[in-house]
Amino acid sequence: MIIYQSDKKQFIDHVFTNKIDEIMNDQYFSKAGRRFGPGEMRSFRNSLGFMDRILADKDIPDDCGISIEYNIPQTSKRIDFIITGQDAHNKDHAILIELKQWEKVELTPKDGLVRTRFENGSADTSHPSYQVWSYAMLLEGFNTAVYESDIQLKPCAYLHNYKKDGIIDNAWYADYIAKAPMFLKDDAEQLRAFIKTHVKILNHFKSTSIDDEKY
Repeated sequence: MIIYQSDKKQFIDHVFTNKIDEIMNDQYFSKAGRRFGPGEMRSFRNSLGFMDRILADKDIPDDCGISIEYNIPQTSKRIDFIITGQDAHNKDHAILIELKQWEKVELTPKDGLVRTRFENGSADTSHPSYQVWSYAMLLEGFNTAVYESDIQLKPCAYLHNYKKDGIIDNAWYADYIAKAPMFLKDDAEQLRAFIKTHVKILNHFKSTSIDDEKY
């Protein structure tokens, strides 16, 4: 299930007119019979505003596909943001982006885990790079369209409030960061460049190619 699906041009319009969270809430109710909580709505307004600014570049095609809150079938995992399109060689790509509003984490000795504060207190949780990389692995395993169409999955994480501190980017997590690049508060230009490397031309590959109806 995908909660929100459009192209870049429409997504930017929905953010500009302050409708994106309401549209997503209505779509969620239509598809699942539930609505998002106030915290999730605030999170959407915040993080999607950052993605709007990242995508506001003429070299990122207006018709590239945008999918938000993609539920990986047979799991409870959701991919925050997906951009689909083609590179300069007409190769299909899907950029999977894990969005975090975190500002601070603690290092843990556990593989792929950090410790951060949630509404109910601190807890161990997946490092964002590990998290989105594991989602890419699940998607490759569950989605036949990804395999049969040779869609290249490019996972990454965007922590738009987080300043580099030697913890979130500690060498302990280097293997996962290499598999799924992590972009922090000061890395907006680098994230934009990453997107433009994989999505460059007018889009003939639509995000519906990885919709859950294709399993």
